[in-house]
Amino acid sequence: MVSHIKTFAFSGIDVTDVDVQAHFSGGMPAFTIVGLADKAVAESRERVRSALGALGLSLPSNRVTINLAPADLAKEGSHFDLAIALGLLVNMEVIPQDALDGYVALGELSLDGSISSVNGILPAAIGASARDKGIICPEKNGAEAAWAGDIDILAADNLIALINHFKGTQLIPKPSAKLEESEVNYPDLADIKGQEVAKRALEIVAAGGHNMLMVGPPGAGKSMLAARLPGILPTLTAAEMLEVSMISSIAGELKDGRLTKQRPFRDPHHNCSMAAMVGGGAKAKPGEITLAHGGILFLDELPEFPRQVLESLRQPLETKKVTVARVQSHITYPADFQFITAMNPCRCGYLDDAARACNKAPRCAVDYQSKISGPLFDRIDVHIDVPALKPDEVRGAGKAESSAAVAKRVFAARKIQAKRFENSGISVNAQADGELLDKITNMDDSARSMLNQGVEQMGLSMRGHNRVLRVARTIADLAGGGDISKSHIAEALSYRQINVREQNKMTG
Repeated sequence: MVSHIKTFAFSGIDVTDVDVQAHFSGGMPAFTIVGLADKAVAESRERVRSALGALGLSLPSNRVTINLAPADLAKEGSHFDLAIALGLLVNMEVIPQDALDGYVALGELSLDGSISSVNGILPAAIGASARDKGIICPEKNGAEAAWAGDIDILAADNLIALINHFKGTQLIPKPSAKLEESEVNYPDLADIKGQEVAKRALEIVAAGGHNMLMVGPPGAGKSMLAARLPGILPTLTAAEMLEVSMISSIAGELKDGRLTKQRPFRDPHHNCSMAAMVGGGAKAKPGEITLAHGGILFLDELPEFPRQVLESLRQPLETKKVTVARVQSHITYPADFQFITAMNPCRCGYLDDAARACNKAPRCAVDYQSKISGPLFDRIDVHIDVPALKPDEVRGAGKAESSAAVAKRVFAARKIQAKRFENSGISVNAQADGELLDKITNMDDSARSMLNQGVEQMGLSMRGHNRVLRVARTIADLAGGGDISKSHIAEALSYRQINVREQNKMTG
């Protein structure tokens, strides 16, 4: 007799069907797992043997073969334990085969028969739902699986509970979906005195989903501004929340199976490796750009990151996805994030301060800023100077506007964009491509003339032209969503000045 238990292998956030086949045959006693299994799967035979032994069940004294089909698909992870154990229990006539035909099973077994939590239950439950099946999973992952919708979920703490459930002597209750109860208290924009231009740019960036570069000396407030961006962004929609949580589930960062409405904010240190940024490693785990999907990737001290790491961001910033190449497969992760960066104007940071500037200026600034390639600069919509403020300027600044007040305007602008892009597959201006951008752009001749003149003087590429136009569209949305005017174009062009200054230095 050969038993069949369904489970999944993971490829990014996608799932692939795996048929776990268990067979008892004559011959010398042995326990063999075949089907291109990694070390964690191969070791499951010892965990399964001990778990069954803890229940008072022993494997028959003949040959046991577990086949993970399809055999040419790589199998990784400990979540195959539960399916293997259930297959053996069917062959031992403890659980009937037809009782398990409507389920997929994932879970790691402890030596005492308890079922430990595993990563990836949310995408697995969604995959099970798409196949009209239920899911058997660890009890600790039950709340996570419940977000897949109205499917049959058996979230068990141990094998005994599962056996008793199928024998009709115990009922495993269906878990309920849960959200994080505590709200994140983000720092308030009202804490920042002065820097009105930078705060205005931050509002535009939040409203349109744009990328931003801040350049200024140490202590000017660049990191403070970035830390306050999440507080003025809208919460995740239901669809975004599910997608972001699927990534967190695969990465093992979904706490207690509770989903959150807060957008991700990732701020890796500048010693970040290529694998940590784009994904990879032994099991091709998602990197920082995928963990920032739906939220913000903040890179402080931008030129200090390795050049190779920075250049690896160019393609994901355009395609909104990243592919991790492996010998046997290619794994694609989503990577749709806002790219927020900060840097000093030069290595010492005091380029424009006559009293503190080093004697290598301006060459030190040219060398430092040239670590950021032109194509990467070109992918950043908003470039702003964040100058250092004198103590008298800070003390003389009036009462600053709160994050809550700014968030209301951002939300209103986002509503305009949501209506504009309805059924188009995008939600913010920053995602509009050239063809769509032409359709949503209404401006008079004077505004068009200013745009063309600015693009020519700044030497912008067509990508740069479109990014200026997207920013202008967002500025108009913050003003109520009407046509793009000359003032909107002028403000949008002003946010490209950093790149021009860099070009002048490189050629001067």
